[in-house]
Amino acid sequence: MQWEVVIGLETHAQLTTQSKIFSGASTRFGAEPNTQVSPVDLALPGALPVMNKAAVERAIQFGLAVDALITPVSIFARKNYFYPDLPKGYQISQFETPVVQGGKVSFVFEKDGKAEVRSVQLTRAHLEEDAGKSLHEDYHGMTGIDLNRAGTPLLEIVTEPDMRSAAEAVAYAKALHSLVTWLGICDGNMQEGSFRCDANVSVRPMGQQEYGTRCEIKNLNSFRFLEDAINIEVRRQIELIEDGGRVVQATRLYDPEKRETRQMRSKEDAQDYRYFPDPDLPPLAISPEWIARVKAEMPELPAAMRERFIHAFALSEYDAAVLTQSKAMATYFEAVAGLVGKEQAKQAANWLMGDVASTLNRENTDIAAAPVSAAQLALLLQRIADGTISNKIAKEVFAAMWEAGSASPTLADEVITSKGLKQISDSGALEAIIDGVLAANAKSVEEFRAGKEKAFNALIGQAMKASAGKANPAQLTELLKKKLAG
Repeated sequence: MQWEVVIGLETHAQLTTQSKIFSGASTRFGAEPNTQVSPVDLALPGALPVMNKAAVERAIQFGLAVDALITPVSIFARKNYFYPDLPKGYQISQFETPVVQGGKVSFVFEKDGKAEVRSVQLTRAHLEEDAGKSLHEDYHGMTGIDLNRAGTPLLEIVTEPDMRSAAEAVAYAKALHSLVTWLGICDGNMQEGSFRCDANVSVRPMGQQEYGTRCEIKNLNSFRFLEDAINIEVRRQIELIEDGGRVVQATRLYDPEKRETRQMRSKEDAQDYRYFPDPDLPPLAISPEWIARVKAEMPELPAAMRERFIHAFALSEYDAAVLTQSKAMATYFEAVAGLVGKEQAKQAANWLMGDVASTLNRENTDIAAAPVSAAQLALLLQRIADGTISNKIAKEVFAAMWEAGSASPTLADEVITSKGLKQISDSGALEAIIDGVLAANAKSVEEFRAGKEKAFNALIGQAMKASAGKANPAQLTELLKKKLAG
């Protein structure tokens, strides 16, 4: 039987406010346990929550960025459940009327060697407070509770069940991560828990409209774990059904060492949390004027930048989408394109999506930390354009520039001179090379004149080899054609 995977993600993005969502306590990471906790966070009698305006403005920014509805009046609710690290016995969240409704996130997705721009629809994004943290590692037979995180502002971003593979879910999550860091509303630090995902996973027979029973995998704090956990859960569900069992709705945890998901608790529904409006917090009213002020202070959004790149630099939709997946990459490209001009902007895009991207992946680093600056890459591209080096030799030059590192930056001209890589464009020198190749490859010459085009490519290859790859390819091709025609 063919199975279809159905995935929806719930992502908790910690907002970049200095203080907590309902108190003045600090949100700084790494403080000594229980040193950043106020009476409000502890739910001491008489302590009342006060809404953090900065948290609301970050939620508004996100709503504007994903083209969602900013709810004019939203309500905070109490989500009731007992956990040792939840001091109040309930979490202040939003249920029926979240601050952000709808919207979509677009991203580049590659499948079977083909790339396309896809979108995932959002259901909502709502404000809520984080719980504390249970500590198990440093205690024998006991659990420690650190309440520093309690009350930290979160924006929970919920998708529709639009994704059909773990790879697609990761592509969406990376795009969302890029967007919230682009806006500056979340620092995106997954190791510190600033950006973490819960994956709702189900399977159904291909062609069936009704959704299967879903399981939620909690607190996935890396893209690798997200992909692995989903794939493992999909296999578990399919094997269970094919063996005659049935999937039970549950909350599960992912164990990266054992590479398995295991049940944490049966999955609660909304009624189990006994949501009701928080009597200590008035409705959150957001006026059109407030939205306009926030919008005026926002940076250029990825969607707007994509359109600008398409028109200003004659890029394809795909190229523009790839280059605007991160703010650092977009800034780097724009700097290079500004130096080389519109005529070479496409070549700059190709280099960034090709050699630069592959090197970044291999080195596991970000463009912001690349040892080759935008100005250095622009000079390299100019040396290709003016015929000093070929595109093939430019790859060797780029590798040398990268190896030199940012501590002692090396310009393309220095590498070209020191390694003797300047392209041979002198007609006399090229003709001498061609004459030698024709004399040594009489059989290929005969085959070409007999109509075999592949023989021409073989002769070009021999000529490039004889020139140590330094011959000007266009000139070499033209001169060889003339020689063979003569």
